[in-house]
Amino acid sequence: MKKGVKVLSFALAGMMLLAGCGGKESTGGTEKDGEKVFKIGISQFAAHPSLDAATEGFKKALEEKGIKVEYDEQNAQADMNNVQTIADNFVGDKVDLIFANATPSATSALNATKEIPIIFTSVTDPVGAGLVKAFDQPGENITGTTDNHPEGTAKTINFITEEVKAKEIGVIYNSGEQNSVVQVEEVKKLAEAKGAKLVEVSVSTSAEVKQAAESLVGRVNAIYIPTDNTVVSALESVISVANSKKIPLFVGELDSMKKGAVAASGFEYFDLGYQSGLMAAEILSGNKKASEIPVELPNSLALIINKQAAEAQGLEVKDEWKELGEFYEGE
Repeated sequence: MKKGVKVLSFALAGMMLLAGCGGKESTGGTEKDGEKVFKIGISQFAAHPSLDAATEGFKKALEEKGIKVEYDEQNAQADMNNVQTIADNFVGDKVDLIFANATPSATSALNATKEIPIIFTSVTDPVGAGLVKAFDQPGENITGTTDNHPEGTAKTINFITEEVKAKEIGVIYNSGEQNSVVQVEEVKKLAEAKGAKLVEVSVSTSAEVKQAAESLVGRVNAIYIPTDNTVVSALESVISVANSKKIPLFVGELDSMKKGAVAASGFEYFDLGYQSGLMAAEILSGNKKASEIPVELPNSLALIINKQAAEAQGLEVKDEWKELGEFYEGE
């Protein structure tokens, strides 16, 4: 079980399951071989390590709670048309709960149903996306976890401007992803407060990412990639440009950092998915409704520095960086 995650005892989970299966917001599951089995539709917007880890964490939480589940797992491959079709199909199939992994998946799920409970994760701005009114005011059938820790981005931008001394920071994102737009605006404010300028490049598909990265060569001292599903799915092309042109690359989450970025301030997406899974367990057990579970922030946060990536991108690794964060030297 992941560190820092608060869980109920198995005994209590079993009692809740016996006492409350078929809560007000679920269809009650189906009896199979004497056991209650719930059907959960998983809508994941794109395939990349962070979202994959969140899905695994979600499943692990339900497994450890002893809740029997049949999953209908769908990946939209970063296609907005696919993501709405997936949500509509889940509603037609009368799933007991929808797990929406990333903002487009959550938005589409809420568009499709106001009755089936929805648990979201990997959502940067659930309020701005119209999913909930406030963190402590979830929707009638929707709640979840956000991947935007208020201190995370600031830690990374401070490192870029104070330690790398970057004055021009390039950012690549898909302007069609609402979560990315929110992050870029936040990065811009933080960078300008440190006397740095943001150079923005927008893409529509992952095929455009490499060209976008190349367009920043000679114009910036560092590159920052937010938790943008389109760009992260093609991150290798950005890493290639950063390595060959010696431009320090920074990212918004730890999985991308491990692939070849200098640093990220973040958390494990498995843990975030696990938090979401605990919420789903509460709902399926009949213990709570989605409207009674506040949106949660990540339980932990740390600045992690990839020594190998820093050296590959022309930075001298300093011992004093240990005071700012932790060193990652590969798994």
